[in-house]
Amino acid sequence: MADPRYPIGKFHFDEPQNEEQKSKLIAEIAQAPANLRAAVKDLSPAQLDTPYRDGGWTVRQVVHHVPDSHLNAYTRFKLALTEQDPTIKPYAEDRWAQLADTKSTPIEISLTLLDTLHDRWVRLLRSLQPEDWKRSFRHPELGLVSLEKNLAIYAWHGRHHVAHVVELRRRMAW
Repeated sequence: MADPRYPIGKFHFDEPQNEEQKSKLIAEIAQAPANLRAAVKDLSPAQLDTPYRDGGWTVRQVVHHVPDSHLNAYTRFKLALTEQDPTIKPYAEDRWAQLADTKSTPIEISLTLLDTLHDRWVRLLRSLQPEDWKRSFRHPELGLVSLEKNLAIYAWHGRHHVAHVVELRRRMAW
């Protein structure tokens, strides 16, 4: 692995997505909570507080980051489905990762949050009609983002952070 920041590579999107591709991405989002839970299974508190790379977040911070990020993604989907190209508010994920709840909350809290969030999110995603996927939101830094692209981003995002933990476990022989 050349760059430990991107163990599965950087995000790449080829549009448009066909129905089979979208179904696969939805399945990846559905599977993300179980994959993250499996990646952190039986880690000790010291292991949870180990950065996945030099200068990177700890495993604990990664576990809390995923539902933080996916809550924002879920909200963005709902905004785009109910408003015309709404402008969303980005968040400072690096600063969120430094907050006390991210550094000290037991990971089971965030794993459970991710389970229930993804249950709701996948139900929403499976209900979307072909025209819904073309809806979009405006990101102040990224411009107009279609729901189709956002689906691909967050399927990748879940795999990306699971890979951080899996690669750390591999390197450390945990």
